[in-house]
Amino acid sequence: MMSRPMLLVFLLLILIITSQFEWKQQLVTDFDASPSVSQKQQHISKREEAVKEKIILSQEKNIQRLNELVRNLREQLIQCRRNNETMNGTVSSSTENVIELERQQILED
Repeated sequence: MMSRPMLLVFLLLILIITSQFEWKQQLVTDFDASPSVSQKQQHISKREEAVKEKIILSQEKNIQRLNELVRNLREQLIQCRRNNETMNGTVSSSTENVIELERQQILED
């Protein structure tokens, strides 16, 4: 049979070879997993970009709505100013009529 030191050397070689094989196997597995992780990161990046685009589109729609509201408010303001000018014109002409009537009454008396 084998001597004891030879048996230990043989077992040590088997241990080294198997550990090397396991280490290489783990390295290959890690290397194979890297593209998967990279793909996941790319997928996450694409999702983030899609979410950002949706947010931007939503903000653009909100801006359009706000611009429309501003336009409507400006139109209402212009209409109110016109109404006020008309009312002021009517009031001032009414006031002038009252003053004229009072003058006539004074002159008649």
